[in-house]
Amino acid sequence: MPRDVSLEMTRNIGIMAHIDAGKTTTTERILFYTGINHKIGETHDGAATMDWMVQEQERGITITSAATTAFWHYKDQTYQINVIDTPGHADFSGEMERSIWAVDCAVLVVSCVESVQAHTETVWRLLRQNDVPVVFFLNKADLPTADAAGTLAAVRARLGADVLACGPDFCAADIGEALAEELAARDETLMEDYLVRGYDAQAARERGAALVRAGLVCPAVVGAALNGTGVDTLLNVLAAFCAAPQEEAGDALFRARVYKVRHEKNGGRIVFLKVLAGRLRPKENVACPEKGGTAYYKVNGLRAYSGGKSAPLAEAGPGTLCAAAGLGRVMPGDVVGADARPGMPPALRPLLSAQVLAGPELPPRRLLELLREVEDEEPLLGVEFSEELQRVNVQVMGEVQLEVLQAVLRERYGAEVSFGPCGVLYRETIANAVVGCGHFEPLRHYAEVHLRLSPGAPGSGITFDSECHTDVLAQNWQNLIRTHVLEKSHRGVLTGAPLTDVRVTLLAGRAHLKHTEGGDFRQAVYRAVRQGLMQAESVLLEPWYSFTAEADAALAGRILSDIPRMGGRYEAPVTGRNGRVAVTGTCPVAQMQAYARELTALGKGRTQLSLAFEAYHPCTPAQQQYLAEQTGYDPERDVENTPDSVFCSHGAGYPVKWNEAPAQMHIQLK
Repeated sequence: MPRDVSLEMTRNIGIMAHIDAGKTTTTERILFYTGINHKIGETHDGAATMDWMVQEQERGITITSAATTAFWHYKDQTYQINVIDTPGHADFSGEMERSIWAVDCAVLVVSCVESVQAHTETVWRLLRQNDVPVVFFLNKADLPTADAAGTLAAVRARLGADVLACGPDFCAADIGEALAEELAARDETLMEDYLVRGYDAQAARERGAALVRAGLVCPAVVGAALNGTGVDTLLNVLAAFCAAPQEEAGDALFRARVYKVRHEKNGGRIVFLKVLAGRLRPKENVACPEKGGTAYYKVNGLRAYSGGKSAPLAEAGPGTLCAAAGLGRVMPGDVVGADARPGMPPALRPLLSAQVLAGPELPPRRLLELLREVEDEEPLLGVEFSEELQRVNVQVMGEVQLEVLQAVLRERYGAEVSFGPCGVLYRETIANAVVGCGHFEPLRHYAEVHLRLSPGAPGSGITFDSECHTDVLAQNWQNLIRTHVLEKSHRGVLTGAPLTDVRVTLLAGRAHLKHTEGGDFRQAVYRAVRQGLMQAESVLLEPWYSFTAEADAALAGRILSDIPRMGGRYEAPVTGRNGRVAVTGTCPVAQMQAYARELTALGKGRTQLSLAFEAYHPCTPAQQQYLAEQTGYDPERDVENTPDSVFCSHGAGYPVKWNEAPAQMHIQLK
């Protein structure tokens, strides 16, 4: 199917915001202005076009991202705007992050009443990390308590954005001399041209677009989505300044990025793609990344989606957002087609964990099967199954996500479940460098690995490098060791919590010409990591929130005394025009989870508390000891994560305890 609008006139836009900033209303108003809808749908009454799920309509919040295509006609030009409405609730921020992989520009909606909130900062940080240009829409400017100027100042101060205010007279064909002067002040080339030739609308627009694409300037529009104020200006800004999808020159091969997975009622698995290069048609074979290599799958169907509705698609070219069936088990973030490769891990991580409880009619194995399918759509769910305890746990962002998961299991599978209390997801790291060794040599198998484990930078996760020469161990084996180090969520030895912020360095290794297989190095690597952890000084990490609490002045003193009591920190309170006080700071998740409900009760519904993940910080020594004792974790009894090695003698393998294994290693490091 030929493209109706050229690639240069195409815009892939993501609408993002803190919850209740007016994100979905902005999206609905865009669809109304572009003629897609003839009636404004509202989230709270379940009529929003993009909120098509039953749970979205019942709760009045966006849970899953949805895309649709609109067309904006202006000054004899037609722009195709592919809009993705994303969740604003922090519990579903994983879906928002995955949507970033599909957009070329983001509209970050900020309420002029609540101003910049904690989740606003999270969204901004993710957009910066992914080099996505940003346009701000300062919403709700029509309300009596709105402070557009203060919100604009907060965007500049708290986010560090270089904001270019675009007024109602802005148009895509002529941005205006005043705005051109502001752009010239930010760009040396444009300033020189401006001083020589004066105002040149085309030059100013082109340089402005270049500055926006580079993330150096962020246009901002003040408006009110509910009554439509500023939405036409926003569309003009998107047309003028936002980047079109980039297409490779020449006869490029097909390549696309996966940004979403969905399971249909008939059991079919569909994969949502943003086409990066080339073209895709039904029945074509597509290269997809798989463990250990690449596999080819036939596209059984190609569709374009608008909310929950879809239509067949004969062809998808560069910049197209589409959905394909038949592409194996690819995951969000993966690149398919030419240069097929797995995606990078998401930046966001769940902070809470809960046990899934089900009756005898739903055995653990069946429950695990259902949850794995849901996890396919939401990879951050982190489903875990304990064979020994026959217990299933899930990782979540918050309690609302648990409620939605419960409803999804009931509606989709007829499965009734409940959940145990939410517990905080702790992590572990190390405070000193150690060398761990692992040997795996049952009969007709052989692998030995020596790894140095050292503390990594906070937030770095698990990283790998090598100091082993290829004369000692061939590069193919080293690549395999790297894969095994990074493929698994290694457990710490204090509480069994996931390991993080550790740098793993390959020092030496040995393979056998005849008996070494790939799985042998997997066993040796896992054992080497555990053996090193058994020697190291382990540190337990707990997650912290960044928070913004807004309350009446009478309650501010109580909040300021509660935060230090919970081990948190706060900045100087700020009093707004309405006399309400805003307190920002950081606090441990374990304390803040209960406090959120307490604060709501104290404020009788007039308090607002926004939370966003800040970072992991070390627990106090007393807290670490208490949690280790409460957990009762014994690393030597964890048979699935053993630190012991296996050696061979007289044709039979035998285990050697971790503390005795170094003396028997075939490689003795100096």
